[in-house]
Amino acid sequence: MTGTKHSLETVDYDRTKLRIRLLHIGFGAFAKAHVLVFHDEMLRQTKSDWGVAVTRLNSGADDLTRLDEADGIYTVGEMSGDDLSLRQVGAICATVHPKRDGIDALPDRIADPDLAVITLTITEKGYCLKDGKLDEDNAGIRQDLATPEAPSTAIGVLVEGLRRRQAAGLAGLTILSCDNLPANGELCRRAVLDFAARLTPVLAAWIETNCTFPCSMVDRITPAMTDSSFETLENALGHKDRNGILCETFRQWVIEDRFAGARPDWHLASAEFVDDVAPFEEMKLRMLNGSHSFLAYLGALAGKETIAGCMADPVFRQAALDLMLSEQAPTLTVPDGVDIKAYAEALIARFENTALHHKTTQIASDGSQKLPQRLLAPIRQHLKDGSPWTLSALAVAGWMFYCRGVSKSGSSLPLNDPMSSRIEAIVQETDGADYVDKMLSLSEIFGDDLSRSEPFTSALKSAYQRLQSTDVTLALKG
Repeated sequence: MTGTKHSLETVDYDRTKLRIRLLHIGFGAFAKAHVLVFHDEMLRQTKSDWGVAVTRLNSGADDLTRLDEADGIYTVGEMSGDDLSLRQVGAICATVHPKRDGIDALPDRIADPDLAVITLTITEKGYCLKDGKLDEDNAGIRQDLATPEAPSTAIGVLVEGLRRRQAAGLAGLTILSCDNLPANGELCRRAVLDFAARLTPVLAAWIETNCTFPCSMVDRITPAMTDSSFETLENALGHKDRNGILCETFRQWVIEDRFAGARPDWHLASAEFVDDVAPFEEMKLRMLNGSHSFLAYLGALAGKETIAGCMADPVFRQAALDLMLSEQAPTLTVPDGVDIKAYAEALIARFENTALHHKTTQIASDGSQKLPQRLLAPIRQHLKDGSPWTLSALAVAGWMFYCRGVSKSGSSLPLNDPMSSRIEAIVQETDGADYVDKMLSLSEIFGDDLSRSEPFTSALKSAYQRLQSTDVTLALKG
């Protein structure tokens, strides 16, 4: 693609007619490539007035200012192999950052009468939950409860903005989580209501009555931008776009059809509105995300830099497909109309996309938060059913091996994880079977049941020993 200028699909709707009716909190790479693309496509088809404001809470003020300088317009490059299609996204009317614009700017935006929907990509950490409830020991939450009019967390910002809506006699909002979490809407609802109840039960009751928190399932592979990515985009455009993003061509958004007021016509952009998101999110979390984690840990240990690099190895490719069909799919309630074999094969094709330099070490981050949904939940089902889970055991053992920070060839591996200090302490203390036992004692990851399950602990120790004693590819071959 170097040196080749590609055609650009420019904005074709009148941006002067847009009003800010949607606010996105946590505006980063995924939101650029997913939520805003669906919204932009809707605007192209409807020419409606659904403009968007975007915000980040901590870092990223300079990024938002740079977006303002481009009048809110940025480029999305959708890549498949050597093919690259370009589109402008013009839905953004304004950016907000509390450290740039003042502490009231964001709550006041939430209290704007035009606003109807808030979307979120704030990661699991942003919900400040512990054991399914608001974590009142969280430093940010403690501070926000003490000074609710000057919030710093996403939950504090939401509640303060909603309090201002209530005080102004305005309608409630739809608050739509787009984070890659099971029952993400319920998690968001719990955090918001718990926080509001600590302030005043009247506010909590108003939110519960007037606001909705639909669940959603999102899917689009969006690697982190690198200097090489920006160079690819510049070569294709013929000029720089430091706000731009590269991603795969595939995108999916399944949304619980439960809105407090007006609903954007995202279905015109291929979003699906359904009664129950759970079967879709479980399928994606286990089939796509579970196999992604499998490839990330074992691939990184084997010295493979990217997911596409893993797919170029026939042993890894077959192992990923076998994991999906033999170990993940049997634990699912497959949604009506879905061909699970075709879905798995489509995932493999997406993983093979050589244009996506999706690093194994990037996917390997935050493993302590990802393992329970992606791998441990289906393993629990296999333990209950007495069915085999050999590849899943290698994936979990691979995570444990990865946490030691060194690949099989001796190269350094980064441990980016909220529990990194505790994990690193265990790494320094022991190895082998004792190390597996120590890691299994992390109840935040493995619960209280798995460490007491002899079939589970034995399988993990066996898988870990195989990775210690042999090449990763040989371990995958069995």
